[in-house]
Amino acid sequence: MNNELGIYVHIPFCKRKCYYCDFISYTNKSENLIKKYVDELKREIQEYNFDKYNVTTIYIGGGTPSFINSNYVEDIFRCLKSKLKQDLKNMEITIEVNPGTVTEEKLNTYKQIGINRLSIGLQTTNNKLLKQIGRIHTFEDFEQTYELAKKVGFENINVDLILGLPNQTIQDLKESLERIIKFEPNHISVYSLIVEEGTKLEEEIQKGNMHLPSEELERNMYWYVKNTLELKGYKHYEISNFAKHGKESKHNMNCWEQKQYIGIGVAAHSYLNKERYCNTDDLEEYINNRNKIVNEKQSKQDEMKEYMLLGLRKLDGVHISDFKKKFVENPLYLFRMELNKLIDENLLEIDGDFIRLTNKGLDFANLVWEEFV
Repeated sequence: MNNELGIYVHIPFCKRKCYYCDFISYTNKSENLIKKYVDELKREIQEYNFDKYNVTTIYIGGGTPSFINSNYVEDIFRCLKSKLKQDLKNMEITIEVNPGTVTEEKLNTYKQIGINRLSIGLQTTNNKLLKQIGRIHTFEDFEQTYELAKKVGFENINVDLILGLPNQTIQDLKESLERIIKFEPNHISVYSLIVEEGTKLEEEIQKGNMHLPSEELERNMYWYVKNTLELKGYKHYEISNFAKHGKESKHNMNCWEQKQYIGIGVAAHSYLNKERYCNTDDLEEYINNRNKIVNEKQSKQDEMKEYMLLGLRKLDGVHISDFKKKFVENPLYLFRMELNKLIDENLLEIDGDFIRLTNKGLDFANLVWEEFV
């Protein structure tokens, strides 16, 4: 059965909202409301018929999934197992956890119910910078979380870092990389900071209380990360992601390869039968009504453009023969104007059966993607 499907479950609760975060997440919610939300999640799962799909990945994100009682996560999985009728051992099953919210008991529960991949939100090893961006933990908390995860038996672990933080120096970044590499995680995600509108971080920057690194320094940081991790045996397989051999995030790869996924929970997005839709982003409305909104039926042209945009996030780029197989069209002819322009600007290259970003294209990827919006 080749009808692959990923499942994303959104847990929107946090102990405290980070200053840079604009995700749909909530703090200071009662235990009763969290229980109501989980009950609604389970009702939503029950409404789907997964029989005609080959579910290959489950991803529990947030928010901070490790903030809530692990019994709730166990309940969600019990509900999923009853619907899937598949062996979870063959799936990549990820949960996001944050230091300061996870315990050995929670990690044991995650392992017992079949979760086999952890994504740990660290962001930086510099405690001063962590405090500055509103993180609730220290690097020492992360160390404890990582060691507990290994003790419990987790082998497949991702660590998140952010570059371009206010007041961050290249030396700060070097120290973070050196410290993380010593743990030998299978996967490292390094995201460039985006200052989102309406966040506390934006407010502090506008007040002059925080100062972002220059664009040149931010790019130097990016290339330092790329060169260092590649030398240490990590494959740079997507703009912000590095993995040891065979440890790429299958859930994210499926999204970048335009495979189908179902999002469960408040504000969760789905891509099914060439339709994009999402749940309401209002927590109370989700619990009481759970209206699906933003229903977009893709035309073939939209689907092909999106395939190019998503594929060009990957370092390998777009596989021309895969494009032809999926759409019975040649992307070299179909997008000849866009490709010629981007090749002339040294942002793209055609290498055998691949269309991929150049080194310059990595720095100006947004300009590339804009051509396929």
